[in-house]
Amino acid sequence: MKKTNKPKDQILARTGVIYGIVAVMAVAVFIRIIILQFVQSDKWAAMADKVVFRRQVDMAARGDILSDDGRILASSVPYYTVYMDTRSSGMADTTWANGINGLCRGLSKYVGGNTPEGWKNALTNARRRGDRYYLIKRHVSYETLKHLKELPIFRHGKFRGGLLYQPENRRIMPNGLLAKRTIGYITEDTLANIVGIEGSFNNYLAGKDGLKVQQRLTGGAWIDVDNLETVHARPGDDIVTTIDLDLQDATENALYKQLSKHKAHHGCAVVMEVKTGDIKAIANLEIGSDGLYHETYNYAVGESTEPGSTFKLMSMIVALEDGVIGLHDTINTGDGTVKYYDKVIRDHEDEGLGKITAREVFEHSSNVGTAKIIYENYKDNPRRYVDRLYSMKINKPLDLQIKGEGKPVIRAPGDKLWSGISLPMMSHGYEVQMTPLQILTFYNAVANGGKMVKPRFVTEVRDGNRVVKSFDTEVITNAICSRSTIRKAQSLLEGVVEEGTAKNLKNSNYKIAGKTGTAQIANARHGYRSGARISYQASFVGYFPADDPLYSCIVVVNAPSNWVYYGNVVSGPVFKEIADKVYASSFYRDLHALNPEGDEKVTLREASSEVGKNDLTVAGGVMPNVVGMGLRDAIYMLENSGLRVHYTGRGRVVKQSPQPGVRVSRGATVAVELRLR
Repeated sequence: MKKTNKPKDQILARTGVIYGIVAVMAVAVFIRIIILQFVQSDKWAAMADKVVFRRQVDMAARGDILSDDGRILASSVPYYTVYMDTRSSGMADTTWANGINGLCRGLSKYVGGNTPEGWKNALTNARRRGDRYYLIKRHVSYETLKHLKELPIFRHGKFRGGLLYQPENRRIMPNGLLAKRTIGYITEDTLANIVGIEGSFNNYLAGKDGLKVQQRLTGGAWIDVDNLETVHARPGDDIVTTIDLDLQDATENALYKQLSKHKAHHGCAVVMEVKTGDIKAIANLEIGSDGLYHETYNYAVGESTEPGSTFKLMSMIVALEDGVIGLHDTINTGDGTVKYYDKVIRDHEDEGLGKITAREVFEHSSNVGTAKIIYENYKDNPRRYVDRLYSMKINKPLDLQIKGEGKPVIRAPGDKLWSGISLPMMSHGYEVQMTPLQILTFYNAVANGGKMVKPRFVTEVRDGNRVVKSFDTEVITNAICSRSTIRKAQSLLEGVVEEGTAKNLKNSNYKIAGKTGTAQIANARHGYRSGARISYQASFVGYFPADDPLYSCIVVVNAPSNWVYYGNVVSGPVFKEIADKVYASSFYRDLHALNPEGDEKVTLREASSEVGKNDLTVAGGVMPNVVGMGLRDAIYMLENSGLRVHYTGRGRVVKQSPQPGVRVSRGATVAVELRLR
């Protein structure tokens, strides 16, 4: 009988089993591949896309808001989040070894947060861990990023040096406090927070968002990658405002000093160009809990209050236009009091003015005289008085380019709150409500020969040098009254300064025309008086020079203390300081600077005043280097260094004068040439 080779059979059997298992596994893998490739391909592709890539909104860079001469009022400045790929595939070990010490010294100098040794330990440990996206710092400026790009290792770029950075934009206002509320802001809920120019022109400023694709790296960090789906964002358009930055600075400074002197709660001042209605300066200041004044609300646009004596101009124009009074007609103001029903109207004169002309009634701001002129001539037909006011458009909102305008209130017979004392009270500025800007618009019309123009805050929307949209001066009415009445009104306003309540503003250099106003402020709970205290609003509104008006201006100071509350004393000095500076040509003194080509002259304006001025100075008195920067970055750096900028061309800076490293002083002018590359 033949004997079987059992060990050999066992080996063959085991080998067959193994081959069988491998064959089954191969078939299973093959089937799985077929399923993944053809049956479940969409599912796994979507999952892989979801896990490895993501699509994000690429936020458009917001447009700039510019002053009338192109200086930046608000801008989105690029900042960067900087990372390091410590295991970048293109980085040689020798690059790391030779450059790590220099890199860490540079990080300690430009980024801070650690010593060179500390940075070396952190980066070495990150490299040991294989970190592909090690955070260096957030909110890095463009200038700092430029320095980082020049450091050892980083100078080799993204793939061989591991330098990674993600851009972001931050909204800045280089001039700090100046016109802050008028420039405005937006929040994520723009429908609920449309403030100033930022809010009202958001559709232009916002641009159009794009789409970016990001890839997830080891460790969970994300980096932008180019992709066919990428849609680049379109930057927002720039808004050119009417604001004269130097005049704004002077206006705010003058208002700040006067509010501080009188410890007032808040105040505002507006300067308007007579012919165009352009708002050249608008300041709104309110005292904060820190005892300092801040721009927290646009009182000039939004606060509708009883104007007091500045409304007497409207009443006098009504009476003059209707021919019920002449400037030389006399009115008996008696002892300075007159009673209508249960209401006693008083003059500020202790003993009264007696018999005076209608001109003197206005020049000395007699409440009694004004009330008598209007009441005695319109008591039988008060609607005639009101209709004449309405014909001058003062009962209508101005429909401004920015939101938040307060509503004017001019009552009429038949209204719920109309009473027997409404007519005499309205005559001198009570039982009516207007905002400072609405009052100024009326006075500006008188300065403008009767033509009332709408206040203008924005003149153009621009995409670079291309005008996207322009806004012309809008005429509300070509004539608020006849030319003869306008001439009489102008003479009355000049008389207030020459002979009346604002004689303290009179000067020998140029003539001011205007009207003082002192109004009691009504409190919702206590009326005009709270205990022994009465709150007042002091104002002055007018224009200059009186014989050839260029600018109109209103100053309103609310709740001054120290028992000094008359318009000529509290608000008048602010008006005069502004007018004096304009007249003295401190804003129109020519300074000449050569452009990079050597012969083109530009006219600049000399800044004055200390409030609201940027505190940054030229580092070490040395001119910074902006070659290679875009215009926005260059202007931001130079203006924040206290320098003025004149630029030509488009693209990136290719030439600057003075040259980098030259010693310069604050206020010097830098000429930069830009060129598309």
